Amino acid sequence: MNWINVPGMSVVVLMLLPNIIYAFICKGDENQNRCHSFLMNLVEQIGRYGSMFLMAFNIGVLESGFSSKAAFLSWLFTIALLMLGYWVCWVLYFKKRRRGYALALAILPSLMFLLSGILQRHWLLSLSAVLFSAGHIHVTVCNAWDDAKS
Repeated sequence: MNWINVPGMSVVVLMLLPNIIYAFICKGDENQNRCHSFLMNLVEQIGRYGSMFLMAFNIGVLESGFSSKAAFLSWLFTIALLMLGYWVCWVLYFKKRRRGYALALAILPSLMFLLSGILQRHWLLSLSAVLFSAGHIHVTVCNAWDDAKS
């Protein structure tokens, strides 16, 4: 069981729940990706699945863990605040699709992945988080500017 990162897996599950709900509620053209850059879509997906996998599972490569109890508590507190903000943004986005909410929904998980990688000294996760951030924010901007108002 040492290969499962329970706190990291919990963060991934909490991030995925509103996405799953949104996918069931909003079907059809609303979920269509309007970003036509093959490279940025690929970077986003590699970063997304890499980050989720590396958050949930300890693979023992380029990861050292938290440097102290204080680092873990800092991570826990900050992730809790970011997750709260993420869920609030989802509630607001469900009510009214706005560019600002869409952008926040791209930035907040990026920060959670990146913070997790840095504080856990997990360099593959950090790299995946950077890829995810670049791709996800780019794709979100392409999509949000097409179908939402400020």
